[in-house]
Amino acid sequence: MNLFLKNWMISIWVLFFLLLVLVPMDAVRPDPPLSSIADPVLPTEKKPPFSQIPTEDEAYSPGVSEIIVHHQDLNKKILAALIIASTLLAGILVFLFCFWIFKQKNSEPLNAKKTPKRQDTSKGLSLGPILDKFTPSRIAGKKGSVTVIDYEWLVSATNNFHEENIVRVETSGHLYKARFNDHFVAAVKRVHGRGPDTQRGFENEVEWLGKLKHQNVVNLMGYCIHDDTRFLVYEMMHQGSLEYQLHGPSHGTTLTWQHRMKVALDIARGLEYLHERCNPPVIHRDLKSSNILLDSNFNAKISDFGLAATGLHAKNKVKISGTSGYVAPEYLSDGKLTEKSDVYAFGVILLELLIGRKPVEKMSPSLFQSIVTWAMPQLTDRSKLPNIVDPVIRDTMDLKHLYQVAAVAVLCVQPEPSYRPLITDVLHSFIPLVPVELGGSLRA
Repeated sequence: MNLFLKNWMISIWVLFFLLLVLVPMDAVRPDPPLSSIADPVLPTEKKPPFSQIPTEDEAYSPGVSEIIVHHQDLNKKILAALIIASTLLAGILVFLFCFWIFKQKNSEPLNAKKTPKRQDTSKGLSLGPILDKFTPSRIAGKKGSVTVIDYEWLVSATNNFHEENIVRVETSGHLYKARFNDHFVAAVKRVHGRGPDTQRGFENEVEWLGKLKHQNVVNLMGYCIHDDTRFLVYEMMHQGSLEYQLHGPSHGTTLTWQHRMKVALDIARGLEYLHERCNPPVIHRDLKSSNILLDSNFNAKISDFGLAATGLHAKNKVKISGTSGYVAPEYLSDGKLTEKSDVYAFGVILLELLIGRKPVEKMSPSLFQSIVTWAMPQLTDRSKLPNIVDPVIRDTMDLKHLYQVAAVAVLCVQPEPSYRPLITDVLHSFIPLVPVELGGSLRA
């Protein structure tokens, strides 16, 4: 509307200019009295105060006739100029009015298309790109920031949970590859068990992953409850778990030294987010290689938060949970759970990356050996250390870097929690060991 008023004022100035151009200056100059033209009075002459009845010669004086004709011509010119100017002004006003109506009609649809992005305001991260993957007709609702997905859509996406779509089998459930459309594939976990512990773990997973948003924490895209069966839908991690890469058919051949250091750095970044940036701090409580997932570029993300607890809850003794070989001694013996319990589990994973062995190995039907117990005496001996490194990566790294990683691992698996470093210190120790192109600071 302001533009319309501005254009209207411009039109007025245009009209004024046209009047100045089209109307001669004589038309606006005041005419002298007729008497002064017909009968000029010299200074030495005296004119009678009142004119008498004109004589016949005066009534038809040629000078008077020319003046009358001249005035008629001027009037016609003025009238023509006014008509032309008025027509132009009317045309301009009609054009501006139509243009204003056109702009008003077209501005509303444009504004209507600008829909606000869905955001988790507490984290400042947009959830739109994730939630938009799902067809609205297939969404049954939302719980917090997590989408509730229609069961029939899961059946269709997994081909009725066909065995060919099984990605891996875990103790907690089968993981299926689900193709929701031509451009979007996700992982659907069918949770096993129906007891109270399973229910509690499922709710814990949904609650935590609905809050936690970090590049090294797996994205929970939705969930579904059908009768007594529960499903979790995650982003697809194409390289599977770290356990599968290290101890599966490939036996670690796909993981170079640099990739292993990157995985360690990614896990440390994820734990640093949980321990230092969440308020209150979050303790994963079940950190292990099978819960570290790798995407197509071997970026590592922490998953499975079914046992996670806050630092506030961990001050008291909690029920012993976790996986053998990863559980910290103080938690196993006394139920004392702290952030240092996750640091211990990280140290075990670091030994897996370094040595290539499982955290617990069966030596005989009744004898099991922990990787920590077996490796600790050799980790501190520089002459023996290169010999226990995974043969796949042996002699592929700088020995100085190998000694640094071994030193970090030894500190992380210390029996006494106070001797273990903070995860922030671990993080900073790994950054110089990872190449710049993989997210560290090491330059070739």
